[in-house]
Amino acid sequence: MTTGLQVIFIEDDELVRRASVQSLQLAGFDVTGHGSVESAARAIDVNFPGVIVSDIRLPGASGLDLLAQCRERAPEVPVLLVTGHGDISMAVQAMRDGAYDFIEKPFASERLVEAVRRALERRKLVLENQALRRELAEQSSVAPRIIGRSPAIEQVRRLIANVAPTDASVLINGDTGAGKELIARSLHDLSPRRDKPFIAVNCGALPEPMFESEMFGFEAGAFTGAQKRRIGKLEHASGGTLFLDEIESMPLSLQVKLLRVLQDGVLERLGSNQPVRANLRVVAAAKGDMNEHVAQGTFRRDLLYRLNVVTITLPPLNERREDIVPLFEHFLLDAAVRYERPAPLITDRQRAELMQREWPGNVRELRNAADRMVLGVIDDIGASADSTTQSLKERTEQFERAVIGETLEQCGGAVAVAADRLQVGKATLYEKIKRYGLAAKGDSDR
Repeated sequence: MTTGLQVIFIEDDELVRRASVQSLQLAGFDVTGHGSVESAARAIDVNFPGVIVSDIRLPGASGLDLLAQCRERAPEVPVLLVTGHGDISMAVQAMRDGAYDFIEKPFASERLVEAVRRALERRKLVLENQALRRELAEQSSVAPRIIGRSPAIEQVRRLIANVAPTDASVLINGDTGAGKELIARSLHDLSPRRDKPFIAVNCGALPEPMFESEMFGFEAGAFTGAQKRRIGKLEHASGGTLFLDEIESMPLSLQVKLLRVLQDGVLERLGSNQPVRANLRVVAAAKGDMNEHVAQGTFRRDLLYRLNVVTITLPPLNERREDIVPLFEHFLLDAAVRYERPAPLITDRQRAELMQREWPGNVRELRNAADRMVLGVIDDIGASADSTTQSLKERTEQFERAVIGETLEQCGGAVAVAADRLQVGKATLYEKIKRYGLAAKGDSDR
């Protein structure tokens, strides 16, 4: 359950220490026991892969001293404090000062195991985010990340690795927002052409009257307003890669000219009879069945054969749900770097919600949701705080419910602990829990 994660348990009473360490080991945790803070301190640093459980009252340095040391040396390592009945107020203050949780003596082994389990899950999330952040920082500019573990994405990665070093034309098929340009960039960045231009053209966004001049360029005087020579996209991409997105939108009149470039490797600017060599690789992307466009007469069959020497199919996100959470976590870290904000941790409940959503906008929609979460304008997965359909009261209640629910989850449903952490009365918190339909445990369950 906790492979690679560790627990340090500090208790000066040898019998209590042995019994507690045994309980944690029986629960599957990797535990080391120590009789003092001084004995344990050598093992604790910012990279310590686990959590610390410490009695407050110890000979020498106290548990509170340990908490202060951890806040300086390892602020993201969860510290759980064990306290006697008379030290409850001290423990509550310690939680406000950064302790993850406290356990009151005498405690049942189940209470200890559950508290440690929750703390380890949090530590695991933090370590995973740190690892992803390092990967993001170390990521080579040569190959954008193709993130995911689904069989479809594994197949995409294999195709890219096989095809990228060649000049074979590639057709990428997938829905809007599925990540087709990322695939095209990966093909370019892993090819011998990586040091030459990567030129992306959205065929659906170019007005037809401008299409030819944008693609092929023109000479001065070729038409009214053509005051000087302009190099077109095809010529600009020479030596590199031309990415034609929404290729199904290309006008028929331009398709035959593009076919000639692909066949002969030459082009002519508007207003010129001088052929220009064009050494480029074409990667195209389309949504829908290109054979239907051919059947309808809106796309040339011979051009399609030239473009789809290799076809890479990118399924929509809702057909590869195992990729959703890894992608979202990557986008969180990417957004945190771009906006210079901390990357929020996502809970198990939020992971489940991410997996359940349909994501009609595919990867693009998922990235936008991650951006909103990092910017703090989202109260829950898919629920934007600036929704114009919600009143101020509804937005406030939505935020309050999320905060209370998250705090209860961190406190194992213990209302008394959650009330202290939120600095509200227990009666008030019980009323809000009932109103929002949240799960909680009574004081006797703690």
